[in-house]
Amino acid sequence: MSDIHRIYHNDIGIAFQWKQDLAKNKHDRFQVIFRDTGFYLTLSQLKNFAKLIEQAANRGYCKDCKAKNNCRSILLKTPAANVDLAVSEKELETISDLIEGTLFQIHLRTYLNDLCRN
Repeated sequence: MSDIHRIYHNDIGIAFQWKQDLAKNKHDRFQVIFRDTGFYLTLSQLKNFAKLIEQAANRGYCKDCKAKNNCRSILLKTPAANVDLAVSEKELETISDLIEGTLFQIHLRTYLNDLCRN
């Protein structure tokens, strides 16, 4: 873990930047890993992923499903054009938290860096 700069994590995954990328001034690349899947995304792709998660949440799940937290009946599109994921409602909530928490931390860091420069 010494070769990464952790941005945010929760029960389902982690978001970080590779220190080697930061050393090469690649500040707009973020690794997001959840379940058994990793995505290497730009900031705009992260924002797009947040929108895709919101769209999936709005489509919802089967109304009277008794297993909605365990049933992977929600199709989550990803920033990778050919990759969609089947997730449960609970997984979708924790993936949403991971992405939104990551975006919050990125924006907070940017704001504080800009504030300290002035």
